[in-house]
Amino acid sequence: MLYLIGLGLYDERDISLKGIEILKTADEIYAENYTNFYHGNLKNLEEIAGRNKHITILKRNEIESGEILYKNALLKDIALLVPGDPMFATTHSSIILDAEKRKIKVKIIHSSSIYSAIAETGLMTYKFGRTTTIAFPYKDTIPSSPYKIFMENFERNLHTLMLLDIDLENNKFLSINRGLEILLKLEEDAKEDIVRKATFVCCARLGSDDALIKAVKGTDAEKILNFDFGEPPHCIIAAANLHFIEEEMLARFY
Repeated sequence: MLYLIGLGLYDERDISLKGIEILKTADEIYAENYTNFYHGNLKNLEEIAGRNKHITILKRNEIESGEILYKNALLKDIALLVPGDPMFATTHSSIILDAEKRKIKVKIIHSSSIYSAIAETGLMTYKFGRTTTIAFPYKDTIPSSPYKIFMENFERNLHTLMLLDIDLENNKFLSINRGLEILLKLEEDAKEDIVRKATFVCCARLGSDDALIKAVKGTDAEKILNFDFGEPPHCIIAAANLHFIEEEMLARFY
């Protein structure tokens, strides 16, 4: 059996009781940490698992090939720990499909993710359109797809969740400040006027004890470019027209 276990949003306290029960009985435990910043201590989970168990961190190529996970899963119980919810990244869908082709049973243990946590802002989750990711610029090139998706959603009166790029191998993350700068630059290049019409909800470390949510009108976006949002993970929500309840909820964060 192969178990994909969500670690939750922030640290080791977010894993479910069901996930802990499986760790205690699993024969081998692995973890991946390239799909999101994880602030938890896996050593604490090793102690909870007991029986001198060790959690092996797999590199991205090892996750994508899956061979380490598959080789013993027909005879043993193998657990893969994933930050957030295990079905958030498409890589994990590939793991499920490849495992089932090998006649390996797969069980998903869900947990909290950014998709549920954004409701803390007060924005209604059913009003979100396509999610996009603002990527690190490559040399002098800035991918324009996030702005296009934002514009498409806004024209349909839908909010846009903008994830921010991470490079865990080099301990780099795209901050909210840099993400807003990129959006402003893309708007300048596109010669459109969408940013000033939106409301931006900037979120840092949702699910943690020091989570931060800050809302700003698009017309004032430049005023918070030097604001210190602290440690990752960060994300930006571009809100379209607001329901009166959303307006009341967001009023707490300006």
